[in-house]
Amino acid sequence: MRRPFVIGFIGWSGAGKTTLAVRVTAALVRSGLRCAALKDAHHGFDMDRPGKDSWRYRESGAGEVIVRTDGRWAMLTETPAGRAPIESLLARFSPENDVIVVEGFKHEGDYPKIEVRRTESWIERGGDASALTPLHDDVVAVASDAPELAAPGLPLLPIDDPGAVARFILDLRRGAS
Repeated sequence: MRRPFVIGFIGWSGAGKTTLAVRVTAALVRSGLRCAALKDAHHGFDMDRPGKDSWRYRESGAGEVIVRTDGRWAMLTETPAGRAPIESLLARFSPENDVIVVEGFKHEGDYPKIEVRRTESWIERGGDASALTPLHDDVVAVASDAPELAAPGLPLLPIDDPGAVARFILDLRRGAS
């Protein structure tokens, strides 16, 4: 069974990870690929509303609840021990996907990552290089709006050109297969 190619987007809050990842996902889909997305949220969220059937099942103690409608389904899984490991989340995606775009999970997962560095969020952190996210071994490129935010030895991708970033990912994917 083939596995989807996984690419991550990491960086400081406010750097533009979501905007870039969404735009790159759209470019990959336009190129004919089937894409999925996984986002790490640092704030709580809930798809349920008190009183709704799925909420009632969760309140009853069900650890997983699937809700199905025409054209969509969703699974809600309780993780009382904390955040689910990224490997278990990636395993839930269909193997029919060509690419899984991951946002966040900076310290997790063994897959290539693109670090997003935007001037505005860099300045908010004092404008010095030490305020940038420390590079991890799995960072394969930096996407930025400023050449001075580049990382030595890594490609600098234009943050405002999702097509160029998508082409970089397609080249990585070809090299991985």
